[in-house]
Amino acid sequence: MHGRARALCGRARLTLAIIGTTSATRGDAARSAVAKPEPRHEAPANAERLSALYEIDYVDWLLENAALLRTGRLDALDTDNIAEELEGMARSEARALRRHLRVLITHLLKWEYRTDHRSSSWRGSTYNARRSIHHRLDESPSLRRRLADIVAELHSDAVFNAANETGLPEATFPAECPYGIETLLDLDHWPGDP
Repeated sequence: MHGRARALCGRARLTLAIIGTTSATRGDAARSAVAKPEPRHEAPANAERLSALYEIDYVDWLLENAALLRTGRLDALDTDNIAEELEGMARSEARALRRHLRVLITHLLKWEYRTDHRSSSWRGSTYNARRSIHHRLDESPSLRRRLADIVAELHSDAVFNAANETGLPEATFPAECPYGIETLLDLDHWPGDP
């Protein structure tokens, strides 16, 4: 586990918590935070039952699949829904990166184009967005290769937000992001500062 569970939402966080978290219980043995049931049924009936269970009792579905994984009964897994959950977790990570980049670009634009309104709040938000982006990229380095495309896609949103928050016309801001990836991620870079 890579420590990402704290940042994932609902089902994804619960999936990681149940499959990967252990905690000490009474006695000497360490056990899962949630009891690990033995798989109840044989494949393929189990896979069909698990697929239905996914829709009616998510926690039980997680526990059943975790037990099947731990006992090596891969043929009985609800592979379609497991794949859907894993893809959802990947999308969640990419969405979080996008949110932080949007905030970062918005605040950098405000910092550069509205120098008379600079505040510690803008500086703090910028710093926090950069740190969050660094954490995301450390945990999921594959996201780094998507940064340039994401920045290009988000720039118009950031311009809208910066214009809205500063009262400046959107035309004040550049049509394309003026900050390269390294500049965006540089904790010490503040555009327009001497």
